[in-house]
Amino acid sequence: MNSTMTYKDYTAIVGYSAEDECLVGHITGINDVIGFHADSVEEIRKVFQDTVDDYLASCAKIGREPNKPYSGKVTLRLPPELHAQLAVKAESNGSSLNNWLVSTLSESVGYAK
Repeated sequence: MNSTMTYKDYTAIVGYSAEDECLVGHITGINDVIGFHADSVEEIRKVFQDTVDDYLASCAKIGREPNKPYSGKVTLRLPPELHAQLAVKAESNGSSLNNWLVSTLSESVGYAK
């Protein structure tokens, strides 16, 4: 089972590697490939934070904009019938499809602004 950690809006997925006998993680949601490892939960958290800080510093040093995690845009392919049902549901609730989907998805994960 994998777990997640967040630091400076970057999220890492962390799991255990039986082969290496340590915790391994990688930053998700960006195009750059950034991984790290450690022997304890406390250490993996520190290594993750150091890795994000190093990534941001390296990008600044070479004048490159770091990848931003999650733009807030999602392309979703739906069957036309489902698209129609969702649009009707949104309209019947007095909302645009986008706003209704954001609200519904937010409720499903307990997200509150």
